[in-house]
Amino acid sequence: MSGHSIAPYFPWCRVKPTYQNVIPESRSALVRLEPDQRFRPLCHDCGEPARTIHSETRKFVRDLRFGGYSMMLQVEYRKIWCDHCDGVRVEHLEFVDAHQRVTHRLAAYAVQLCRAGLSVAAVADHLDLDPKTVKAFDKTALQAEFGKTSYAGLRRLAIDEIAVKKGHNYMTVVLDYDTGRVVWMGEGRQTATLDEFFRQMPPTVRNAIRAVAIDMWEPYIQCVRRWCKKADIVFDLFHVVKAFNKVIDDIRNEEFRKANTTERKTLKGSKYLFLKNWGNLRRDQRVRLEEILAMNRRLNTVYWLKDLLAHIWEYRRVGWARATLEQWSAVAREDGHLSLVRFAKTLGRYEYGILNHCRHSMHTSRLEGVNNKIKVIKRIAYGFHDLDYFALKVKQAFPGRVSSN
Repeated sequence: MSGHSIAPYFPWCRVKPTYQNVIPESRSALVRLEPDQRFRPLCHDCGEPARTIHSETRKFVRDLRFGGYSMMLQVEYRKIWCDHCDGVRVEHLEFVDAHQRVTHRLAAYAVQLCRAGLSVAAVADHLDLDPKTVKAFDKTALQAEFGKTSYAGLRRLAIDEIAVKKGHNYMTVVLDYDTGRVVWMGEGRQTATLDEFFRQMPPTVRNAIRAVAIDMWEPYIQCVRRWCKKADIVFDLFHVVKAFNKVIDDIRNEEFRKANTTERKTLKGSKYLFLKNWGNLRRDQRVRLEEILAMNRRLNTVYWLKDLLAHIWEYRRVGWARATLEQWSAVAREDGHLSLVRFAKTLGRYEYGILNHCRHSMHTSRLEGVNNKIKVIKRIAYGFHDLDYFALKVKQAFPGRVSSN
């Protein structure tokens, strides 16, 4: 007879294994756990020891695999009369909650797999659990770690919106710019959305915020001005260029409609030649773009304006940035195209946020990286119906690092 025992695999007080059955055909095992009579049962609600046993019952609980075999525990437990609670209660078991059918360590393993980057569906399939059960475990663990918003150490913020569903369904993301930590996420992109974030922020933290990077979205602007009166608003290059790319594409389509047959052949399919940076174009793409710019004066002007617009964010002196911005607007007005004139007026109206970049060097690469990784999180999960869970997953992906600022 073998002297080995499976008892060390179940190192829990107040219960002991009394029976085991292994079924090789299905690679499964059943272990019965019974109360250890050396210990008085504890109330699940208050934790106080009980003197009176009300009744005995059992339940079946899933546990971690053992040697490649799926493990089912037949847990014999008791219902007790608790004098402290003045009623019948369930006996406390340290390895499983009263209403759960999965042990704590199996739940912890499922959470570890989710944290490692596996989707809920993949973890559920691997552990042969219901996806809703896996999600509940992961969400509970995330809420314990990231559920409460931490405002500690905030000095510079970056605020952006992300699309979470088809149509106009957005969530607002608040990033600690100096550490890369996602501080908060809320549904929508209106003033009321950010109000919820700033309302909970301690006044001392609001007064300590020096700069907030946002796009030229008026609800965000008004909210930041109202709550963070000492903060400079900074408009980042990414969102300004993104807005101007729409202008470029509208003008390109308009020039295509006005062009003759030969010019249309040259312009056809040139959208991304204008949207990409010059350094990202292949040699043949550069040759084609140069041909288009030589052929069409307006498109040549528009592309030159795009290049000049990016240079404004390279200056560290306000005077130089302002002079370049005035030059940009002058060329746009001289061209006379309505879309260019309108965009020049927009830049003039939000000049303060563009020039504030000289005082606060807040580049767009961090925002772009966050947005790209959020898209990956959505793609792994095939979308999120529970936005609270989605926000927790994003916070987990961006815990931040130690800031030297």
